[in-house]
Amino acid sequence: MDAVSVTRRAEATKPAPIVSARQVCQTYDKGASGSLVVLDNIDIELRPAEIVGLLGRSGSGKSTLLRAIAGLIRPSGGTITFEGEPVTGPNSGVAVVFQSFALFPWLTVLENVELGLEAQGVLPVERRKRALAAIDLIGLDGFESAYPKELSGGMRQRVGLARALVVHPKVLLMDEPFSALDVLTAETLRTDLLDLWCEGRMPIEAILMVTHNIEEAVLMCDRILIFGSNPGRVIAEIRVDMPQPRDRLAPEFRVLVEDIYARMTARTAPVHEGFFPGSGIAMSLPRVSTNLMAGLIEAIAAEPYKGEADLPPLAAGLHLEIDDLFPVAETLQLLRFADLEGGDIKLTAPGLRFAGSNVDERKHLFAQQLATYVPLATHIRRVLDERPTHKAPAARFRDELEDHMSEDYAVTTLKAVTNWARYGEYFAYDEIADLFTLENPS
Repeated sequence: MDAVSVTRRAEATKPAPIVSARQVCQTYDKGASGSLVVLDNIDIELRPAEIVGLLGRSGSGKSTLLRAIAGLIRPSGGTITFEGEPVTGPNSGVAVVFQSFALFPWLTVLENVELGLEAQGVLPVERRKRALAAIDLIGLDGFESAYPKELSGGMRQRVGLARALVVHPKVLLMDEPFSALDVLTAETLRTDLLDLWCEGRMPIEAILMVTHNIEEAVLMCDRILIFGSNPGRVIAEIRVDMPQPRDRLAPEFRVLVEDIYARMTARTAPVHEGFFPGSGIAMSLPRVSTNLMAGLIEAIAAEPYKGEADLPPLAAGLHLEIDDLFPVAETLQLLRFADLEGGDIKLTAPGLRFAGSNVDERKHLFAQQLATYVPLATHIRRVLDERPTHKAPAARFRDELEDHMSEDYAVTTLKAVTNWARYGEYFAYDEIADLFTLENPS
């Protein structure tokens, strides 16, 4: 039998997907600034007996896709089916666990868990029986009469999990369920959830979870879909073949984590554009503080890295997740203080000089890099230089940016450049007057 026949036979024996999304798009009208594409032609499947992770940074559309699958929003384009039927409204076959605990503070644990069953018209005796069983399953037996304010964050999330499971959904959707918890509590809850899943004790057939924690995805998931941003699209699918329970220190675990870091930091645009959408003054920029940039440069320059660091151990050592680390690292790339490649970050010559400089030297060097590599900063400075008063209203530049990006992105981008320029004393900003100025015009 040839390879093509083997592949076709393997595909034919796969169980039918419970959830299927085809060419799903989500676009929001931003008025005069045009439209914002959040999801772009997403194709995914979720099959029985698997945990699938949607991994990506905030703003890549992962949560939007989850809400569409739950039937809470209708996508602008494409189709979503559940067990072969189109999803056109709230999907009774799924239950959602959110990042925020979303408990009613005036209800007890038992009453919070019973809510979904009450909405389904389940009789009180059966409702109580099933709710108590769910509470016992997730390890909160004895807290039935407690109120949310009496519970820790981890216990509140367990209540949210019990409330989702009690309705016996076929699919459990989890939207960053551990991100609001401290490190130890999150680890305990992940482990307990995996134990229940592996033992077959949860009344569900599949799990689809949103995360921006790479190690969490590798630890929990059978398949990982990596989302790119601006717009959100699937840039890679990775199958995790390691058996449960998984060892974070195992070589194959570390190799997979490294591979994902490399994929998520791979440039898809020329170096002069970097990781941020747009170009020239229309480049959309993240609001990253200069303190964070300086701190990351110092961390990479110091022992044990000596100017070049592997991102996974660097993130672990600094207790940073991708939403914390990537914007800072990518901004250093933009300013040419560092290079990102293959999941590694390496300080450039200016980056090394910055690490070894005093405060005034750092400011001068930062202003040089800002003037050379951030066109919006150069544009603002040129306008200020050309005006006899050396002043210009910030609103003028926000309006310019809104010709190229949404109002929110324009505000964030201008605030980012303003803070960077003030640090480098490239130009000044009067917040009360909303006015850019040159303190010492040349």
